Parts: sequence; C-alpha cells; structure tokens
Amino acid sequence: MSAPHDPQKNFPVTWEELHRNAKAMAWRLQDRGPWKGIVAITRGGLVPAAIVARELDIRVVETISVKSYEHQTQGEVKVLKSPDAVTDEGEGWLLIDDLVDTGKTAAAVRKMMPKAHFATIYAKPAGRPLVDTFITEVSQDTWIFFPWDLLPVSYLQIER
Repeated sequence: MSAPHDPQKNFPVTWEELHRNAKAMAWRLQDRGPWKGIVAITRGGLVPAAIVARELDIRVVETISVKSYEHQTQGEVKVLKSPDAVTDEGEGWLLIDDLVDTGKTAAAVRKMMPKAHFATIYAKPAGRPLVDTFITEVSQDTWIFFPWDLLPVSYLQIER
C-alpha cells in the first residue's frame, strides 16, 4: 500500500489469531498434497510456513527472500534469494506468505514458480487472483499490523 493508511482501517493481528488462521490454512491444504515442501516468502511468510509445516508434517522448508516494502511504502520488487531445491516450476510445492496486497510480490514469485500452490493468510482484492488459497479477505485500504510489527502490551508504557 503506497498511500498513507486510514487509522480507521488498521487491522492488528495477535499471535493467537495468526496461529489459528495458519492452522486453518494447513487444514484446507491437507488433502491437496502430497507436497514436496514449502517455500516461505520472507519475511512475512516465515511464521505461517512454520505452522503449516508442522501441521502437515512437512520437513523441507525453503525460502525466497523478496523485498518490496520500505516501512509502509511499496516499491520495486527485488528477489534477494531464490529457493535452492525447487524444480519443475514449483510443481508439488506450497508457496506461503502472510498477505497478498497489491500482487506485485505475488506476481514476481508466481513467475518464478508458476506451478506452485500459493497460499496466504490474508488477501486484498488487487492480489487475490494470484493466490490459490487464502483464509481472510480484507479491503484494499486496510493496513494489517502483524504480531511482529507490534510490541506486547507488557512492554508498552501506559500513562495513568
């Protein structure tokens, strides 16, 4: 999302919610395998990928490192690291991310692995056509704050 976000559309996600949604995603993917492995899109896809790997008993987890955001501004998509073990255009692989937003990152990764099954926890309308499985759709103007973006309440100083 390149425009400043509306404070009314902030969507904070707790660790518990993320864990529950990642498990739900794994359950949806269970009968679509067998899977050769998972490719997590770093950094946001690492935590959901770990949960999905555990739920589906997948031991091979690769990463693709993609940079497209500078704080909350999306820029040019840069692939910093490709997955090592993925062959056959990703056939039989799960591609996992936390969110598909504008679809720029998804399109770049999809181009590299067109036969992979792409799954995200959250999907916005602009990127939704690029994923095969998602759990929750949110509006394009919603800014999602993941648990790793937020400080635990115990660390916050609360004025009295």
